[in-house]
Amino acid sequence: MTGEASAKTFRLSAPDDLVASGFLKHLLPRFSLKTGIRIEIVPETETAEAAFSTSNAGTPAFAGIDRDWYLGIADAGNEHVVRFEEWLISDVGKKTIESFKPESGQVFAAAVAKPKEAVSEAIDGDVVSGEKLAVVHCGRCHMVNEATRLTTIGSSPSFAVMRSFSDWRARFEAFFALNPHPSFTQVDGVTEPFDISRPSPIAPVELTLDDLDAILAFVSRIPPADLGAPIQYQ
Repeated sequence: MTGEASAKTFRLSAPDDLVASGFLKHLLPRFSLKTGIRIEIVPETETAEAAFSTSNAGTPAFAGIDRDWYLGIADAGNEHVVRFEEWLISDVGKKTIESFKPESGQVFAAAVAKPKEAVSEAIDGDVVSGEKLAVVHCGRCHMVNEATRLTTIGSSPSFAVMRSFSDWRARFEAFFALNPHPSFTQVDGVTEPFDISRPSPIAPVELTLDDLDAILAFVSRIPPADLGAPIQYQ
């Protein structure tokens, strides 16, 4: 064996039950055949450049034997280990994992990336009062909640739909400045009084900044509407 060939290898530690499952005998040779990189399996008590474990540390790799398994890398500078990690989470690697069909025992499933926890956008404020104010002042046009479903204007988006917009907070904070609201909305200490020659065309919406804060707190807790995937054009 040449020096170049012998260097194209790394040690991978794994628990006895994972080794006994026969899964690694299925997985590792297929990676080696593809890349020419040989992987030596060693007990989990021995030092290795990489390790399969259930410690929830490292890259999610696969599920099997009633557990989730992770690939931990001790030597991030080892290009062979990095290549194995990339292959493991690639489409080819996932298909290889799920093609393991033992005569008896549990099959294995490729890891599915867990979605990131959504960052809470809840805003402090009087939520109960905010909902009541929104129903009274906004419910005549927008669907604020289920109680206003049948009292709205069909062309006006619901609060849940607007809550799905990336700039929803800015829209609600400054709604009184966005058309058509300036023609019938007054915010105490913020907006100019209506021109006496051009009165509000409908019953005015009159709010204070505290009212706006309460409405914003309520809106921040509305689950965004699921609008589905964007339309695909050809």
